[in-house]
Amino acid sequence: MLVLGGRANRPLAEEVGDLLGQSVDSATIRDFSDGEIFVRIDRNARGRDVFIVQPTSAPAENTMELLLLVDAARRASAARVTAVVPYFGYGRQDRKDQPRVAIGAKLMANMLVAAGADRVVSIDFHQHQIQGFFDIPVDHLYAAPVFTRYFRDKGLKDLVVVAPDVGSAKMARGYSKRLGATFAIIDKRRPAPNVAEVMNVIGDVDGKNCILTDDMVDTGGTLTNAVIALKERGARRVYAAATHALLSGKAVERLSSVPLEEFVVTNTIHIPESRRFDKLKVLSVAGLLANAIEFIHSNESVSQLFELRDED
Repeated sequence: MLVLGGRANRPLAEEVGDLLGQSVDSATIRDFSDGEIFVRIDRNARGRDVFIVQPTSAPAENTMELLLLVDAARRASAARVTAVVPYFGYGRQDRKDQPRVAIGAKLMANMLVAAGADRVVSIDFHQHQIQGFFDIPVDHLYAAPVFTRYFRDKGLKDLVVVAPDVGSAKMARGYSKRLGATFAIIDKRRPAPNVAEVMNVIGDVDGKNCILTDDMVDTGGTLTNAVIALKERGARRVYAAATHALLSGKAVERLSSVPLEEFVVTNTIHIPESRRFDKLKVLSVAGLLANAIEFIHSNESVSQLFELRDED
C-alpha cells in the first residue's frame, strides 16, 4: 500500500495515514510561478496499491492536483490507483436542468477516469446517481454513523430529525430511524440560486429538540431560514448536521447569528481557523476512510461501511 495526500485537506490525509500506519509525505507538490502545479511521487509505486486522499473543493487547482497525482501514479506503474475524494466537487451540477448548461459532475467523473483512476471512494455525494457517472467502481460512504453516534451520546429527548428541503428527506428519514426520533420536513422554494425561502414546516416540532440534516452547507441561507422557521413554530432547541462545510460568502456570519445550539460538520473539507465559530463542532471521518482503504486493499467487502438503507 502507498497512501498519498494532496494539499486540499492535509490534516485529514495525515490523520488517515496515521490510522493506517502510513506516511502521506511521499509526493512532492509545488506551484510554478505562473500557477501551474508540479507533482512527483518520491517513493517507488511500481506494482503497489496507491490511494490518493484529496477533496475537490474550491479552488479548481485542487481538482487539477488530484488528476496530476493520479496520472503520476499510473505512469509510475502502480498496480491500482484509488482516488479517495472525501468531498466530490461539482456534485450539484448533476443534470441538464436548463438549456445550454454543463453537467459538471459527469465531466469530473470523466476526467478522473481519463487520468487513470481505477476506483473512487467518496462520502455523501450530493445526488446518489453520480455513482453512475463513473465507468469504474465507486465506494459511496456515508457520514451518518459518525453523526448518529455523536447525537446518541448527547442523550437528547423528544427528538425530531428535520429535512431542510425535499431533497434531504431520505437522508433525514434514515437519521430519524437510527436515533429513534420522529421526522419532519420543510417545504422550501428557491427563487434564485443560493436563495431559499421557507414556506411551511410539515410535522410536529413544538417543544421538541430538532436536528436539521443535510449533505452540505454552502452560503448557509437554507439552514438559517430553517432554524428561524423551527424556532417560530416552538422548537425547544435546534441542532444542525452537515457532512460538507463549504461555508462560503456570509455563511459564518449567518450561522453565528441564528438561535442554533450547535452546528456539527465533518472534516471532509478543511475549515481554516478564520471560518470557525463558537457553535461549530467538527467530527472526523478519518476512521471511516481508513477502514475503507484497508478493506479495499485486502479485497474485502466495504458494504458494512456504506450500507444505509431506508425501508419502506
